[in-house]
Amino acid sequence: MAAKPKRRTRERILETALAEFNLHGEPTVTTAAIALEMGISPGNLYYHYRSKEKIVEDLFAAFRAEIEDTLAAPEQRLPDAEDCWLFLHLVFEAIWKYRFVYRDLNELIARYRCVETQMKRILAHKIRVAREIMGGLVAAGQMKASPGEIALLAENMALVATYWLSFEFARNPRAAQDGHGLGRGVFQVLALAAPYLGSRERALFDELSTRYAK
Repeated sequence: MAAKPKRRTRERILETALAEFNLHGEPTVTTAAIALEMGISPGNLYYHYRSKEKIVEDLFAAFRAEIEDTLAAPEQRLPDAEDCWLFLHLVFEAIWKYRFVYRDLNELIARYRCVETQMKRILAHKIRVAREIMGGLVAAGQMKASPGEIALLAENMALVATYWLSFEFARNPRAAQDGHGLGRGVFQVLALAAPYLGSRERALFDELSTRYAK
């Protein structure tokens, strides 16, 4: 079997930076700490990235590409309630993969122009897709809600999804970061729409919620 090609140093820097940012928070991690974790000299890292800002920019670009791909709502057919569970799980998995963005979101927005401008687009996309999905559920007879209610729900869903990890961290800062709270995040987002679901869809929500509400 042929040996796998070695990863390029630039790729390793991004991979290590992402792990360190996720573990410790971006504000506390320096480029020197990233180099130390990699076992390379600060000068070697500097050759590839002249500043931490450039590392953040590349990581955020990768995050945006992944979340935008996840947010691409299916157009072939109307969504159903089970689609919503799967869709939200995929969104929360992307959030977890780049969780440093969400844990330190306000600070990153204040310090990095690229995060400020691109996060606006991501949030607008989240809200738009949520409205489209709920509009599809209404059209399919699986949900009863007015356009105004859908607009409000979509914004609140985006709010909860965006700040769920910050809430979990603030509630128990010393807890292990193992991703177990993601299911609760999915549950909390869908719970906003539960009162508007049809009887069959509400029964499905009640059944599935027993797995996530703990």
